[in-house]
Amino acid sequence: MHHPVGTMHRMPDAAAVAAAVARNTRRLRTARGWSLDQLASRSGVSKGMLVHLEGARTNPSLGTMCKIAETLGVSLARLVELHEAPAVRVVQPAEVARLWTGSDGSWGDLLVGSDERDHLELWRWTLAPGDRHASEPHVEGTREMLHVIDGTLTVEVDGVAYPVGPGGAALFHADRPHAYGNDRRRPVRFVMLVLQPDPDLEEWAATLDSG
Repeated sequence: MHHPVGTMHRMPDAAAVAAAVARNTRRLRTARGWSLDQLASRSGVSKGMLVHLEGARTNPSLGTMCKIAETLGVSLARLVELHEAPAVRVVQPAEVARLWTGSDGSWGDLLVGSDERDHLELWRWTLAPGDRHASEPHVEGTREMLHVIDGTLTVEVDGVAYPVGPGGAALFHADRPHAYGNDRRRPVRFVMLVLQPDPDLEEWAATLDSG
C-alpha cells in the first residue's frame, strides 16, 4: 500500500536546518579567510545576525540565506546541506529542507542542488489561496524555470504578472525583482529549477586581495 510522501517520513526540523546553515556558513567563511565583519559588509547581513546564525541561535529567513549563499559563491543547497554530498546524491524525503512557509498550507522545499560550475537548485512549492512569495533579484545571469502541477500560478517579473496554468511552464531571468502568487481559490503546486552562473573567480580573488 502506498502512502503519500510526508505521512511516512519526517523532514528535518528547523533546529537541524539552522545547525547545518551555521556549520556550513562558518566553514565556507573561514575557508575564504573572511571575518564576520567582512562577510557582513559583503552580504549586507548584519554582524549580529551572522553571530546568531553561526551559533545556530536563529532560524534565518530565506532572503538572508540567499544573500549569504550568493556572497560566498555557493548555491543555497550547499548552505543547507545536512551532510557532505557524495558522487551520487540521493535525497531521501526525511532530508528535504523546508526553507519557507507562508500562510496556512504554503511552503517551499529545497530538494537538491549542485555547485559544479553553475549552481543548480531544484525546489517544490505549494501556495495557499491568496498567498504570495516575493524575492529580491539574484546575482546577474540567474534564471529560473518552473512547471505548474496543480492550480494557476501568477509569476511577477519586474512588476508584470504572467499567469501560468496547470501543466504549463515558464522560464525567466531572476536577476530582477520577482514573485510568485496564487490569486485563485485553490492551492497551486509547482516545481522550480534555479540556475545561477558560476561567479567570476578572478574578480572574486581580486575582491579578496583588496579586502
